[in-house]
Amino acid sequence: MGNRRSGESRGGAVGRGRRAGGIPDALREQGSAVTDFVFVSGLLALLFLALLQLGLVLHVRNTLMAAAAEGARMGARAGATPADGVARTRELITGQLSARYAQSIVAGVDQVAGARVVVVRVQAPVPVIGPLGIGEGFDVLARAYAEQQ
Repeated sequence: MGNRRSGESRGGAVGRGRRAGGIPDALREQGSAVTDFVFVSGLLALLFLALLQLGLVLHVRNTLMAAAAEGARMGARAGATPADGVARTRELITGQLSARYAQSIVAGVDQVAGARVVVVRVQAPVPVIGPLGIGEGFDVLARAYAEQQ
């Protein structure tokens, strides 16, 4: 019993490519590529979906900003009212996104350094899962100097 060399077990010497349990290394690692593929592809799919969602959020934000700016310019034209700016903003948002993003649009006139400025504010939900959003996450404000001072 005391004469065993290191690397030997009761059944004899451990051969090359075998572990102490007697199972060859090739059989122990069989199927590990499939497991690795499943883990890595799952992580890549989550990363892809997260980037896709980020792109959607940025698209919604940019569309709201552009629509509010266009609405402010429309309401600032000579002979136009801030209500015309609200209508134009609502039309643009509904055409590009959805009517649920155009539910809270407010316009008014403000004074900046003695000049009249038309202000359009849009509040819309942030898309969290696909286009489905929560609350009033985006608060976009656009200004344009009125043509008639």
